[in-house]
Amino acid sequence: MSEENKEGLAGSGCEVLIPFNERRPIQEIERSLIKKYRKHIWSKFIKAIKDYKLVEDGDKIAVAISGGKDSLVMAKCFQELKRHGQMDFELEFIAMDPGYHEDIKQLLIDNCNYLNIPIHIFDSGIFKIVDDIAKDYPCYMCARMRRGALYSKAQELGCNKLALGHHFNDVIETTMLNVLYAGNFKTMLPKLKATNFEGLELIRPLYYVEEPYIQKFIQNSGIWPLNCACMVAAKKIGNKRFEIKDMIADLKKNFKDVDKSIFRAAQNVNMDAILGWKKDGENYSYLDFFDED
Repeated sequence: MSEENKEGLAGSGCEVLIPFNERRPIQEIERSLIKKYRKHIWSKFIKAIKDYKLVEDGDKIAVAISGGKDSLVMAKCFQELKRHGQMDFELEFIAMDPGYHEDIKQLLIDNCNYLNIPIHIFDSGIFKIVDDIAKDYPCYMCARMRRGALYSKAQELGCNKLALGHHFNDVIETTMLNVLYAGNFKTMLPKLKATNFEGLELIRPLYYVEEPYIQKFIQNSGIWPLNCACMVAAKKIGNKRFEIKDMIADLKKNFKDVDKSIFRAAQNVNMDAILGWKKDGENYSYLDFFDED
């Protein structure tokens, strides 16, 4: 890739952190994950796996690589777990091309090659489809279609789990998006069973890892990650998730642990003090049980 193209990527959905030619040696990058970032990334990755039984003996896990900072960190964590862990499992690294510009796709390939991440790249053409049909909600439609394409590829490769790079901040932002915009209390779960793909589970092993440490790790590695790289959303509406992110950052100025409180709220729901809930597709009201002894 030419230097001119590298410089141009900053405006094409790629998050430029430090000069491209200042990449750290791969051995140093891998070592820093379990040394320098042991407390804030590696240990929390392991804790989520243990707390929610995300990885078990005999698993074959499809690790979804978008090319962004989160999925690259997740991939390296899985490689370290495979190298140093006690469990017997297999890994497949899959990368979907939804219709990237050729230079962006090449950056994804270059980064994965440099980081020794052996990826299976497959085309989906999702950007074009979303542009044609999504209208005012391209991000929602794109996310659903991406998920389906990744499930299909994971199933094709004989995997029983699909790992996505959602982190702690994604979890609390999703919770607040649902409360403020959807009028419900629903969070992002660490694992769930695929609805339309029998035998497949989705797992989120970065569930406890906070985004700023992922950013620092990637920046110190000298890697240029991809952002969304989607011009469909850019042409249409702003992303409400960014508004929520800014709101939480403002709240933290006066209450530094507000993010942790939002996270814990989904672990401490008091069923005796809520008006209603949904279970297995059925709606319930507290009044349904009001006269019970």
